[in-house]
Amino acid sequence: MKRRDFIKQIGGASALTVTGGLMLPSFTSKEKRHITILHTNDTHSHIEPFKANHKRHANKGGVAKRATLIEQVRRENPNTLLLDAGDIFQGTPYFNFFGGALEFKLMSMLKYDVATIGNHDFDNSIDGFYKQLPHAKFDFVSANYDFKNTVLDTHVKPYKIIVKDGIKIGIFGLGVQLDGLVNKKLYKETVYLDPIEVTQDITNELKNEKKCELIICLSHLGYYYKNTPEVISDLNLAKATKNIDLIIGGHTHTFLPKPTIVKNIEDKNMLVNQVGAYGINVGRIDFYFDEKGNKSSTGTTIIV
Repeated sequence: MKRRDFIKQIGGASALTVTGGLMLPSFTSKEKRHITILHTNDTHSHIEPFKANHKRHANKGGVAKRATLIEQVRRENPNTLLLDAGDIFQGTPYFNFFGGALEFKLMSMLKYDVATIGNHDFDNSIDGFYKQLPHAKFDFVSANYDFKNTVLDTHVKPYKIIVKDGIKIGIFGLGVQLDGLVNKKLYKETVYLDPIEVTQDITNELKNEKKCELIICLSHLGYYYKNTPEVISDLNLAKATKNIDLIIGGHTHTFLPKPTIVKNIEDKNMLVNQVGAYGINVGRIDFYFDEKGNKSSTGTTIIV
């Protein structure tokens, strides 16, 4: 179990923050509610662990070990959500042979709650993705891909609301610009919408109309682009918007040992996290709510 313990080598394993930027005093277990978020990104069809002679990731990863970890955390806290930030497909012969069915079946067995769509999830075309949806016993969300004139219309919602321990949690998805990245023949009539504009609208709806107490963005925009900082990324999105508590990222395969704390447009703290790729790490964020609804959080990355 040591390999699944929280990483402590890199500057401390956890980050503590509150959406409003204030540290909370400790409170007793009777006064607080506890929501755990487990998350993955860019698993890229890696079903088995890396081989023992792999130069970088020897014996790491694999769905079986991830399942053991998830089961352990759920025993610790039944109020756990399991989320994915896209690029489930493409990367091993399992995808080439089964077309994504195996990935969705295994994620369903692990009881994922919600996922978003990455650019590689179109690699068998939007029709290929649609074909595998019956194997996915979890929901896909994407707010800035307009699927109106495609087979995914009505099958992928902008957001999903889940209630855990009386906490209403709103989860929405964002995808990267497909034009120039994915062949148009693969994504067909999918229309890309501006992520920042969409986020402003959808977080207002989740916060003020739906009364969500926790808002999570599943993003496949990428963490940050040093050479093209103007490209919309998770860090740019966080700074330009409000009401998000946590951005779970993907696409850039960025490994963060703990979440990045970012000041949003209202100068309030929020979290951005991403855990590399290939299923070798699982992110864990714990949110705590006191009797007044104030939030605090800890976050880290777990080696699988």
